Amino acid sequence: MTIINKKIWPEYFDAVVSGKKKYELRLNDFDVQEGDILVLEEWEQKTKKYTGRKIERRVTYVGKFKIDQLFWTEDEIKGKGIQIISLEE
Repeated sequence: MTIINKKIWPEYFDAVVSGKKKYELRLNDFDVQEGDILVLEEWEQKTKKYTGRKIERRVTYVGKFKIDQLFWTEDEIKGKGIQIISLEE
């Protein structure tokens, strides 16, 4: 188990704290595995400072992909973007 600290903007931090947001969409520029602890530290992008608020969440699933492994063309992704959908039973 590894503890990983990452910045998160206030609107996303609040959604995680409330329990509404149960996922993270991140650039694959660090190693993360199931069972790791992700420490999300609220970051104010205007002041470029941490607010002091943080929350820990255990990683339960990691899905990794590259552009050429997706169902859509690069032009479709550039034009429309990608959305991530959180599901609940």
